[in-house]
Amino acid sequence: MASVDYILGRRKYNRSQGILWSENPGVNINGFYVPSGQEIGAHSSLTNGGINKFLILSDHNRGEISFNNERIEKRERTINGRMRSYHIADKLSMTVSWNNLPSSAYNTKANFSSTGVSPYKNTSKEFIADGGAGGVAILDWYENHQGPFWMFLSYDKYNNFKVGGEVVDESFQHLREYNQVIQVYFSNFNYSVVKRGGANHDLWNISVTLEEV
Repeated sequence: MASVDYILGRRKYNRSQGILWSENPGVNINGFYVPSGQEIGAHSSLTNGGINKFLILSDHNRGEISFNNERIEKRERTINGRMRSYHIADKLSMTVSWNNLPSSAYNTKANFSSTGVSPYKNTSKEFIADGGAGGVAILDWYENHQGPFWMFLSYDKYNNFKVGGEVVDESFQHLREYNQVIQVYFSNFNYSVVKRGGANHDLWNISVTLEEV
């Protein structure tokens, strides 16, 4: 299983990258969601036979994460003309896109260490500002995941951490970590190769839509 220290080591700024895709729901360690297994691109000494992989998506030139709520319910009018609703579930669909995202994060395998650091971080071999997944890695995940997977999100969702049904002071302490995990399917994936970005990468535009299971 990836450790809290690994996830903290992978972020460049004081908050994690906005999106992480995982083949498992991970575990909750004191309110900190951590995926099991190893990140794609980790050093070979950390791999476990290709089981339980995850991918940290880059915030480099990423647009907004757009949420669309669908309330699934059955409505009918009673004999007195009033509307009655039977709520079944609330489901999300999410859209995210990147412009001019380098096709590769590095010009070689990232070889992330046990602390989440690549030996090529902040060198001429790194093309993406935060070391997150490049266009090819995102496309590869799409091509290899026809079924559901889990999406970890890092944004202000403090109401996920109520205690006894109430928001408490500690509920506000989760902004700097992944604080929501949703099982999703791909519903749409588009990419275009915009231009050549250098000797070892292109620049891509990518748009992805996901639906909650």
